[in-house]
Amino acid sequence: MQGSELTRAKVRSALVFLAPMLLALALAAGWPLGRTLWFAFTDASLTDNGYSFIGFENFWNSEWGGLLEDGNWWQAVGNTLYFTFVSVALETVLGVGIALALDVPFRGRAIVRAAVLIPWAIPTVVSAKMWGWMLHDQFGLINDLGMSLGLLDQPVAWMANSATALTAIVAVDVWKTTPFMALLVLAALQMLPRDIYEAARIDGIHPVRVFFRVTLPLIRPALMVAVIFRGLDALRAFDLMYAMTANNESTMTMSVFARQQLVDFQDVGYGSAAAALLFVMVAVLTAAVLTLGRVRLTGGAR
Repeated sequence: MQGSELTRAKVRSALVFLAPMLLALALAAGWPLGRTLWFAFTDASLTDNGYSFIGFENFWNSEWGGLLEDGNWWQAVGNTLYFTFVSVALETVLGVGIALALDVPFRGRAIVRAAVLIPWAIPTVVSAKMWGWMLHDQFGLINDLGMSLGLLDQPVAWMANSATALTAIVAVDVWKTTPFMALLVLAALQMLPRDIYEAARIDGIHPVRVFFRVTLPLIRPALMVAVIFRGLDALRAFDLMYAMTANNESTMTMSVFARQQLVDFQDVGYGSAAAALLFVMVAVLTAAVLTLGRVRLTGGAR
């Protein structure tokens, strides 16, 4: 009985301490989200102070189609999904490999760990501009290096060519964000008991088999959390694309599309509808990953 009272007291104390943070979060995130969802069902515009409720007209209507029949929107959806799945997959594989390498004791390991984090520490806009110059068709280092090594016959306009622009952006994102994945996986590796590896070494089990049978299952909850966090961030990607290619349709993501409608075209209702669909997509994919991965964020795999 005393234990139950003590548990309830701890819960009450935790709620008291969390209340200011929850209130601030509701004001900082809940209010803008609510206003965005409301504007998605209106004809609000930056050029007109008045607006009216129009229901689902921004999403679909019989006159001009709406968002669900907008080819540019679906192009942005495809770009976003391609960017998310390809970049997160590559970052996960490379991040795990780098984390395994950094988990092995060697001289200067602390310096190498710090150096690996440099790309992640550089602001995204700075990285975008830096890589934009490196990928320049006339003055870029990438073209010069490729031609020097005989990999390219002539300079390639990486960011001007719709066939290569999105792939180049994915490569830049992988360069920048892989250290984030490596850091989270490395933290999980540091928590693993070392005696199981000593037992595996004594039994003569191959290291590859140890990784798939021992290491991977043990770090799976942390790895899934890292993938979820990175996937959510990739679905909302904006700054990298906008800094490197602005409103180019071949690289436009859903966030860039929403910004274009809101700011460039000053159509608050239509842009809010795009932002609302992005929110719904992120929520659905998050729920799907949590369900399929069967992960408890506080307790590991079920």
